[in-house]
Amino acid sequence: MRIILMAALTALAVSAAGNECAVSFVVTAANVPEHQWVHITGNHEKLGNWDPGAVAMQKRADGHWVLTVIVEQGTVLEYKYTLGSWATEALGPDGAIPPNSVLRVGGDMRIQDAVARWNWPREISEQYTGTVEHYRGMEGEGILPRDVLVWLPPSYAHDDHGHYPVLYMHDGQQVFDPATSTHGVDWGVDETATRLINEGKMREIIVVAATCTSHRGPEYSETEEGAAYRRFLVEKLKPFIDTNYRTLGDRDHTAVMGSSMGGRVSFLLAWEYPEFFSMAGCLSPSFEKETLELARTREGGAPAVRFYMDNGGIGLEERLQPGAAEMLSILQGLGFEQGRDLVWVRDLEAEHNEAAWARRVWRPLLYFFGEGPQEWMDELPPIPSTEGPGNVD
Repeated sequence: MRIILMAALTALAVSAAGNECAVSFVVTAANVPEHQWVHITGNHEKLGNWDPGAVAMQKRADGHWVLTVIVEQGTVLEYKYTLGSWATEALGPDGAIPPNSVLRVGGDMRIQDAVARWNWPREISEQYTGTVEHYRGMEGEGILPRDVLVWLPPSYAHDDHGHYPVLYMHDGQQVFDPATSTHGVDWGVDETATRLINEGKMREIIVVAATCTSHRGPEYSETEEGAAYRRFLVEKLKPFIDTNYRTLGDRDHTAVMGSSMGGRVSFLLAWEYPEFFSMAGCLSPSFEKETLELARTREGGAPAVRFYMDNGGIGLEERLQPGAAEMLSILQGLGFEQGRDLVWVRDLEAEHNEAAWARRVWRPLLYFFGEGPQEWMDELPPIPSTEGPGNVD
């Protein structure tokens, strides 16, 4: 996707003052529709704090897209390019979404990038195991509309009297269908659940997967929009599912699960709404300082919720680990115990992606909905002590 050339500038239209440096991004971008603009997004407020549509670049007469930001010398910038949303992220030459570009600012700099291909929203291709029903454009107050996918267990079609527990998931486009998943690999929850059910290891459940929008960051955070998203799940989506499907709608049979920021919002839902959710799966969770403080300062004791948490050990997984470790320490201080109302595992060889979560998703499925002895829980490792202050982008 991108060719990155970095050179110190002897002069810039905007010069550095003191420890401040001017970093100019110059992008050659192909296949940009006339009505769209190239955006840059990254880990700094000048780059929109990972909001994919917050920082638009300017198009020059020569066709290049440019932006200059002033940051302190020594700042480490991670960034990507989009056409305004994560659904239109820049792709690499092989058609895959590349890792973040990383730049340490050592002075005034000019970064030249090239983007030849863009990701485009894809239609649900229905590469499912089992039955998935699709609701398009479901609306909620204060948030963007989103699609909702409902996976039904094997017996649902022929057992008119059966009622089922429900698992709610985020980033629904990543859950069942590789054609709609960002990297062409989905969680495979439909395949894994079907296998565990057929082996008699797991109860039959309904899985409800709400897709994300271009506002994924604020929707999955402790923002006004995030609060609106959580209200959407408990005040609109859950009543809709309980009305239209044969569910066991009480809290004891209702779980929520997601990864990364989806793991964070799953924690928040169970923490804030324990009357609706008794189980929360947080895979590779990205815990912000606000979330850690919310857990640390809870009044009236911890909610009666079972948490599943896990982590990998490579790349972003390593950077998120301190926040996860601090949350584990907080939960233990509140009385949560490994193997009872808390399960934590770590795979040091795992990266931060759908393929890794697909390999681990059997654990929370069995922890929440397992049938019979769960011998795998006898091998759970001890939870380590806090590895440092919570991180977390």
